[in-house]
Amino acid sequence: MQLVSTAPVTARRSMIRKAMSYHIGPLPLPAYLAIALIVVLAALNKRLPNDLIGGLAVMMMAGFLLGDIGGKIPVLKHIGGAAILCLFVPSALLGYKLFDPEMHIALTTAMKTANLQYLFIACLVVGSILGMSHKVLVQGFIRMFIPLLVGTLGAVVAGVSVAYLFGYDAKYAFFYIIIPIVGGGIGEGILPLSIAYSEILGAPQAGIVATLIPAALIGNVVAILASGVLKWLGERRPRFSGNGSLVRTGDDKELLAKQEEAPIDVSLMGAGLLITCGFFIMGALLAPVLGIPGPILMIIGAAVIKVTRLIPVRLELGAHQMYKFMTKNLTFGILVGLGTLFVPWNQMMDSLTPAYFVICAVTVLSMVLSGFAVGLWMKMYPVESAIVTACHSGLGGTGDIAILTASNRMELMPFAQISTRIGGAAMIVLATILMKFFH
Repeated sequence: MQLVSTAPVTARRSMIRKAMSYHIGPLPLPAYLAIALIVVLAALNKRLPNDLIGGLAVMMMAGFLLGDIGGKIPVLKHIGGAAILCLFVPSALLGYKLFDPEMHIALTTAMKTANLQYLFIACLVVGSILGMSHKVLVQGFIRMFIPLLVGTLGAVVAGVSVAYLFGYDAKYAFFYIIIPIVGGGIGEGILPLSIAYSEILGAPQAGIVATLIPAALIGNVVAILASGVLKWLGERRPRFSGNGSLVRTGDDKELLAKQEEAPIDVSLMGAGLLITCGFFIMGALLAPVLGIPGPILMIIGAAVIKVTRLIPVRLELGAHQMYKFMTKNLTFGILVGLGTLFVPWNQMMDSLTPAYFVICAVTVLSMVLSGFAVGLWMKMYPVESAIVTACHSGLGGTGDIAILTASNRMELMPFAQISTRIGGAAMIVLATILMKFFH
């Protein structure tokens, strides 16, 4: 009697299990490869749908892959590598004429014709503001107001001064270098800002985005590096560090207490989506009357509604859960769309001069040093005060995580969110108003 070896079957099963253990984004490797093959074959055979479905498939497929690679490359992963690859790789491919034409057409339709970027912006802005704890928003902002204000003023004065010394126009430096750094990130800051600038100046949004994005990325990297230095300083000079506490009296313990996450409610997410659309449409409705771009009115409206508590907490939760869905699943895809359509490769490369890097670095470092000095003056822990102030130059929530991880101060996240979201929104609104007067 001849025995049949089961070794080949066992080996195949082991290989399948190993392949399934690898993920590209949320998808197991075999599932990702199957979908990617379908999308590529459709594009090569000119059968890729030229609509939201086709464009979204291209963006998500590329976004998951580039985000995954950027999050694993040593060093790069600690300075926003996922965002950098998602923005710059598609831009470079298009610049060197290596981007598939069918994919480019579908992606353009999804982003521009279907206005997917506007939906993404609305969900991020409204959901992030409405989702904040009212107590953290009010009390945390009161504690962060002076460090944030002084840090921002220090950044503006230092950044504009150094830019002027390098031959830059002071107005250009303020609107196109300083403001993107302190604007709260790409989705919540640069996108609404670029739309506002485009409406006010009558200029194409693509060129404006390409001008704004490099400063935000460089500023985020400098903030992460500065945060690591502050951690080192706190270890060497313990009297400057609260080891995660901002206020010396310990009064911030209640604000820093971790809040329990509410379970996902699909019905509430639907309500949150409709509320988000309502805020965006309200901005579009009032823009001609007030003379302020719609996305900026949307930011102001969400902040007013949150502070005055005019809508039930459950509906705020729905908007916040919609925000979490968008950030978790579409952020990298939207960045791919931005890099393809709004970041001209040659124009961006021309702007990245040594002087430009110095201006961005001085802007962020001035903000950090100002936060440190105010912390000393206000009897706060200066290391923590400087770290939270540095978050004002973070790339949204992802940037905050990177900055706080570098300093091992994740417990400061509530204060960091105020610095990034509320501080960033305030700067976007201010820049828009000033642009209307000085353009």
